[in-house]
Amino acid sequence: MPLSFIKNLKNGKDPLRELSQTPGNNTLIAGTSERLKEGEKERERVRFLDAAFMDEQGEVQVRNPCHRPAFIVLTAVITLGIITMVSISIVQNKPLFQKYKYGIVLDAGSSHTSVFIYKWAAEKENNTGMVQQTHTCNVKGKGISSYAANPDGAGTSLQECMAEAKQIIPVQRHHETPVYLGATAGMRLLKMKNEEASEKVLDSVKRHLKTYPFSYQGARIISGQEEGAFGWITVNYLSQNLRKATGTLGALDLGGASTQISFVPKQNVESPDNSINFRLYGNNYSLYTHSFLCFGKDQALRLSLAEKLRSTLDKTNPTQLKDPCFHDGYNISKTYEDVFNTPCTTAPTAKANNFFHMGVGNWSECQKSIKKVFNTSSCSYSRCSFNGVFQPSVYGNFGAFSAFFFVMDFLNLTRNTLDDAKVKLAEYCATPWTELVHRYPTLPKKYLSEYCFSGTYILTLLEEGYKFTSNNWKDIQFIKKIGESDAGWTLGYMLNLTNMIPAEAPDAPLMAYEGYVTFMVLFTLIIFLLFVLGFLYYHRSTRTGQKDII
Repeated sequence: MPLSFIKNLKNGKDPLRELSQTPGNNTLIAGTSERLKEGEKERERVRFLDAAFMDEQGEVQVRNPCHRPAFIVLTAVITLGIITMVSISIVQNKPLFQKYKYGIVLDAGSSHTSVFIYKWAAEKENNTGMVQQTHTCNVKGKGISSYAANPDGAGTSLQECMAEAKQIIPVQRHHETPVYLGATAGMRLLKMKNEEASEKVLDSVKRHLKTYPFSYQGARIISGQEEGAFGWITVNYLSQNLRKATGTLGALDLGGASTQISFVPKQNVESPDNSINFRLYGNNYSLYTHSFLCFGKDQALRLSLAEKLRSTLDKTNPTQLKDPCFHDGYNISKTYEDVFNTPCTTAPTAKANNFFHMGVGNWSECQKSIKKVFNTSSCSYSRCSFNGVFQPSVYGNFGAFSAFFFVMDFLNLTRNTLDDAKVKLAEYCATPWTELVHRYPTLPKKYLSEYCFSGTYILTLLEEGYKFTSNNWKDIQFIKKIGESDAGWTLGYMLNLTNMIPAEAPDAPLMAYEGYVTFMVLFTLIIFLLFVLGFLYYHRSTRTGQKDII
């Protein structure tokens, strides 16, 4: 291109016009004009393609699967599902902090004292949690009622077991751990015999318990009705029957000095003294309960011996008591005080100091002698158990614990029918004393000698006293524990005093745990499947859009 053409272009002059005025440049002008026209056409073609490309982009945007109704609905369903899963998880799985609380109950029975330590998670069930027994300590020696002549000894006898409690319960929980002592039939009898002595024994126990770093809540003699009712609460609380409306478990308790029967009957309770009403977990319960003082197995033995001694007194010298409830070959000298030193028996006017207690080993004669301690001749109600006490017909299943279990378990009679139990017990009672001692060399002879009487007394009490029959004998379950907790009145006593059983049912989880797990697994699978379908749908739609562009 000529240099003058470029200069004219820079100076703003029309190069073609200048160039046309120059001779011989017409050919050059024609070529340049042609190229300019071609450049203009090329620019027009580019602008057309740009416009077409923009139109195509608009179509691709319209075909984006993210903007399609099906994809929007799928996304909304997945989002809603995730929100539902998270919400249920939050409601179902509330945070559980492992903060435990403790409680101590001392069962001051007639024959011995036991210390029970209970533990529960404080954050559950209205700040209580399901209470479970975590430790038991049996105090050495006899029950506190045996310390009438030495009241201070009652308090000091608890020292070893209470020291164990200090070690087991965390130090930071000592000050908030309640301690309760409930004295039962042994102390009730001591109060009848010598009220001043019983008060001194209780004062000794109170002073001693207050020296420990726990929260002392009192020591008192509980009534027989309380003992029966609290035993009923314990077995039904541990069996979790109180949260259901499907029925409860009756309670049969046998101690050394008293026996209790408690159950929810089908008929009305005619005696107001034997009726207690509860409202627990939103359910109402009308409970029949009665406690027979002097009819625990130890006092019943004294009643039986006293009856036999009266019939043999002065017939032999020295007095020989031939007892069908003790094994043949058993022969030991006893004092009259061993039998009559209790409010349950009345001493004869004339008596010697000692008598020989001789075993015969005859079960049928043993049962006949035991029946004499039950007065079934008079009843002012529609029906009675014995001693003129109203009792409705036994109904439902029963848990028989304490001495009911220990005796029947030793005799291996916890799973037999009533008739089979009688046959096996007759065989046991007929076993010679020397053979029995050889068979159980480590068992104290006092306890070993009394199993024939105790077993026969239990069968007679249940059949003749409480009116169980061969037909409903199977409804009796001889139990020591329910889960890890002993069956007995102590747990029910603590639950009552601490108000840890609500009158109304506590709030339940959104759904049962098994249902919750099933729901979460199925719902997770559904969400996962929706994600896979969404991905496949999006991937296919994207590939279709790319083909449309091409």
